[in-house]
Amino acid sequence: MAVLLLAEINGADLSVDQTAKAVTAAAALGDVTVLCASTGCSGAAEAAAKLDGVAKVLCADDAAYGNGLAEPIADLIVSLAGDYEHIVAPATASGKNILPRVAALLDVMVISDVTGITDANIFERPTYAGNAMQTVQSSDATKVLTIRTAGFDAAGSNGSAAVEDISAAANPGLSEWVEDKVQTSDRPDLTSAGSVVSGGRGVGSEENFAIIEKLADKLGAAVGASRAAVDSGYAPNDWQVGQTGKVVAPDLYIAIGISGAIQHLAGMKDSKVIVAINKDEEAPIFQIADYGLVADLFEAVPALHDALD
Repeated sequence: MAVLLLAEINGADLSVDQTAKAVTAAAALGDVTVLCASTGCSGAAEAAAKLDGVAKVLCADDAAYGNGLAEPIADLIVSLAGDYEHIVAPATASGKNILPRVAALLDVMVISDVTGITDANIFERPTYAGNAMQTVQSSDATKVLTIRTAGFDAAGSNGSAAVEDISAAANPGLSEWVEDKVQTSDRPDLTSAGSVVSGGRGVGSEENFAIIEKLADKLGAAVGASRAAVDSGYAPNDWQVGQTGKVVAPDLYIAIGISGAIQHLAGMKDSKVIVAINKDEEAPIFQIADYGLVADLFEAVPALHDALD
C-alpha cells in the first residue's frame, strides 16, 4: 500500500527527529512517499530522501506553503490523495492543524495521536488522558492519521530516495500569514530533548522558576512546565507538557513541584527515567517515578545543582 507522509518543516528546514520517527511508523503501512511543502524546501527534501524507508520525496516549493498555513497545504494534500491509501503526519501543532482539514475535505475520519499500528486498518491511540488505550478500526478508503512520534524510534539516514518537484495546488485564499514571533533559546527543543526538567505549581512564582531553568542549563536539558504552572503565569505556553501541551519521551524527566495530574502524566509517562521531587509524599507523580525524593524543592534543587558541580 502507498503512504503519503507530510514532513515536519520549520521554515525551509526539515525537522529530522519528528519526520524520521513518523517514517518508522508509516513504513509499517507500505511504501512511504514524503511530501515537503514550503518555500525553498529543496534542502528539506534532500534530507528527507536520506531517511531509511522512504521510497520517494515530493517537493512543493511555493510561497503559499512558506509559513505552514493549514488551508493551502491541506488542499495540496487532497490533490495528491487519490494515489494513497494512508495520509500521515507527526502529531505536532502543524500536523494536528492540517490533517483534520484534509480528513474533512476527503469526508473521512481523522485518527489522531496514533501510538501503535496493528495493520493497515487497525490502530492504537490513547484516550482518557492516556489512562486507557483505544483500538480503532477504520473502513475509510483513505486513512488519515497523526502519529505520536514519542513512541517510535527515528529512522536511519542511509537512504537515497528520488526527489520529484511538483506544482502547487490552487491556493484557496482562506487564510493569510501576518508574522511569526519566535522565541529563540540555546536550550534543546522540548519535544526532542534527551533530558527535560519541569516545574509545577509548587515552584510558587515566575521568579522562583529560575531554579528550574538553572538546573536545566546545568544538565543541558530542555525546560518544561505543568499546565498549572503555565496557567499561573510561572512559565510560557510553549513549555507546557501534558495532554493539552507537548508530549515528550526523553531519557531523563525531572518533575519538580508537580503533583502528577493525569493530564500531565499523559504527556511524559513514556520517559525512560522519571525523577520526582515533591514535599507531598502522597503526590500521584511518585506512583510512576523511578526515583522519588520527598523534600522541599527550594532545598533539594539547589543542593542537586551544587552536587552536579
